[in-house]
Amino acid sequence: MLHIVATPIGNLQDLSPRALETLKSADLIACEDTRRTWALLSAFNIPRPEMLSYRQGNEERAGARIIQAVRGGRVVALCSDGGYPGISDPGYRLIRLAVQEQIPFDIIPGASAVTLALLTSGLSTSSFTFKGFPPRKPGALARFFEEEAAMPHTLICFESPFRIAKSLQAARDSMGDREAAVCLELTKIHERVERGFLSELIPLFAGGKTKGEAVLVIAGNNPKFTRQEGDGD
Repeated sequence: MLHIVATPIGNLQDLSPRALETLKSADLIACEDTRRTWALLSAFNIPRPEMLSYRQGNEERAGARIIQAVRGGRVVALCSDGGYPGISDPGYRLIRLAVQEQIPFDIIPGASAVTLALLTSGLSTSSFTFKGFPPRKPGALARFFEEEAAMPHTLICFESPFRIAKSLQAARDSMGDREAAVCLELTKIHERVERGFLSELIPLFAGGKTKGEAVLVIAGNNPKFTRQEGDGD
């Protein structure tokens, strides 16, 4: 059996009892960073099992080993450094492979930075789109937000703490001045959430010295969440 296990994105107490029991019973744990996962196991006094690195760059080789292990009758758990493996993570390739190879698997629910940031933002939750990490090149970054400019749903994406201001500026240039939120270090000791219009948030992160993992949440195309240029100046 293959278990896809969501792990805490910060606060270790968010590990569910079901996930805990799954990690305890696994014959093999495949994970993004064995050191990070071993630290999680140690926090819950789980004896170190056999571990396998499954990350971007070795998915094909490691995936074949995992499928072989499951076919051999072993219980395998896949986890990432935090959240759901497979969400903006190469774990989706293993899930896809399991489907193709008719390997049984289940999903062990848990913390997700995507939905946590959406709820924390205070923006509309009726419909939303998650788009992973924005591209780095200016032209591609502009197109990334231009594609969403007319859409009514809330937009969620991850971003490096050093590129927050650039992405916020690109969003304002492409989508207008909308309500948004920048969520940093969610569930961790130094959790920080900044809410406001894009024009208000850009200066807060212009220095590029922010630390921590960031999630950007931007309102959809709705007059209720949009400020016309010149308003509030």
